[in-house]
Order: sequence, then structure tokens, then C-alpha cells
Amino acid sequence: MKVIDGENAVLGRVAAYAAKEAIKGEEIVVVNCEKIIVTGRKKTTQQEFAEKKSKVGHSQKGPRHSVLSYKIVKRTIRGMIPEHRWGRGKEIFNRIKCYNKVPKEFEGAEKISLVRDVKCRSIKVGEIYKR
Repeated sequence: MKVIDGENAVLGRVAAYAAKEAIKGEEIVVVNCEKIIVTGRKKTTQQEFAEKKSKVGHSQKGPRHSVLSYKIVKRTIRGMIPEHRWGRGKEIFNRIKCYNKVPKEFEGAEKISLVRDVKCRSIKVGEIYKR
């Protein structure tokens, strides 16, 4: 089992790493999801996510986008997994767990940090829907 610490890590890098390791067969746990960074302008990022949230498809059937930080991260990882609804893809997706904070069972575990210096505009996942 690999525990990834999302604090100050870029969303795309975390999602790509988690998807790649899950495809290899590892159990993946991502903690501190609300502290993961999305690069880009704050206002533009918030507008893009608000558009996704407002569009719910025909007759309210979907797709539906969540406002919860850990679900945003999990959905990003889902996009990097082949065919998440059936067979092998579903098994891969079920190996991934995301949490906003560090649960007690993972406090002592060794965490993988994917932090790199980001010298551009960014917003944390937990701040996207706060206004």
C-alpha cells in the first residue's frame, strides 16, 4: 500500500502517479486532498469548475460533479484509468482511496511526497468552491 501526501503537490502529478501505481496493482491512498494545488489563475479555475457543476446533462441524469475536495481528486484520477466502469478498470479504480485529512490508520505510515517548486498562479482544491 502506498500513501501519497497531497499537501502542496500539483493535482495532475498526483493523479498521474496514483493511476500508474494502481494499474501496476498497488493499493493507493491519497491524503490531504484539500491541500492539493491546481495550477492556473484562481478566477478562471473557479469559473471552469462552476461551469462543470452547473451542467448536469439531460433530465438531470448526469454527469454530476461534486464540490467535495477528495471527490474532485478521485475523479481526476479516474480520468487517467482505462474504462473505469467495467472489468479491469473497475478493479483498478476500487484500489484508490482519497481523504481530506490523514486518517488515524495512516498517521504513522511512510508518505510519498510529490512536491515540486511551482512558480506560477495556483489555487488549492479546497478553495475552488469557496466564495
